[in-house]
Amino acid sequence: MILMQGAVRPSPSSLTRFARLTRHLSFSNTKRSSIPVYSYGSSGSRLQSNRIYADASLQSNSSVQKREKITLEQPEIIFMGTGTSEGVPRVSCLTHPLKKCPVCSKAVVRGNKNKRLNTSLLIRYPRPSGISNVLIDAGKFFYQSALRWFPTYGIRSIDAVVITHSHADAIGGLDDLRDWTNNVQPYIPIYVAKRDFEVMKKTHYYLLDKSVIIPGAAVSELQFDIIDENPFTVHDLKFTPLPVWHGSNYRSLGFRFGNICYISDVSAIPDETYPLLKDCEILIMDALRPDRSSSTHFGLPQALEEVRKIQPKRTLFTGMMHLMDHEEVNESLLKLKETEGLDVQLSYDGLRVPINL
Repeated sequence: MILMQGAVRPSPSSLTRFARLTRHLSFSNTKRSSIPVYSYGSSGSRLQSNRIYADASLQSNSSVQKREKITLEQPEIIFMGTGTSEGVPRVSCLTHPLKKCPVCSKAVVRGNKNKRLNTSLLIRYPRPSGISNVLIDAGKFFYQSALRWFPTYGIRSIDAVVITHSHADAIGGLDDLRDWTNNVQPYIPIYVAKRDFEVMKKTHYYLLDKSVIIPGAAVSELQFDIIDENPFTVHDLKFTPLPVWHGSNYRSLGFRFGNICYISDVSAIPDETYPLLKDCEILIMDALRPDRSSSTHFGLPQALEEVRKIQPKRTLFTGMMHLMDHEEVNESLLKLKETEGLDVQLSYDGLRVPINL
């Protein structure tokens, strides 16, 4: 091994030659700076770690951002997707010979808010070097979401992807990131827990071991940064993991950034996670169906009980299946503001929400 700029560069025979792997945290090789208006957390909490680099040049994505002719005065979040793994509408509903699914029938109409792709969130915020675009999850429908919303909102680069868990609706789109790393930027950092990285070694082995790729083929250039359940920093933005259960003995992560708490896949919240949710301004919470929870997801009744316990200022539900009619459910949720003072609504694909960080 040859030590290079504080990193470890393995020999060509090593598997890790083909994947950038960091035990923690910030991937940026640009000079750190802060914006006076916003607070992104202290850089003093960074961990020292080895980094394994792949063959692509380690240019900063800020060079891409500077070419964007887009200004952003206030941070915002964009819901890239708000649906389940299969999305809405379902093919089985649209082709049923006898039954008509009311939600799926609406979802095929252009612009209808019942059309939902895999749950994903884009965080956009200004930095001195340009606009940072940090994505949470890139599921199997992510490319379709990007086709719809990136041109619409003038988005070009992806500065990092933060992974909640290793199911297909969260990581199935990693292969499609090749469009960005082939045509927009040299690589994309992926922040992922070790247990989920181990899954990726099997599901996306060719993104890590490029010796199996046919010569001349161009796949995604990804830098894997291994996180645990401690806070970490991405382009000056502090992320605090929110550990939750996503089914029996399956750990998933939500994330807090600023006073925004994002929990997309959850069946139970451990006691130790609740203090991390204190003083949450916007809670984005899993709510699969209107009547009950499943073994892996909150249903609307349980999600509302969690809202009452956490007491955020505002809640937007995500991860809805085809039993959740956007207009009808939101109309019923509006009544809770009158009766309980709860500001709760369903989100929808393409929703933009200004935030403070």
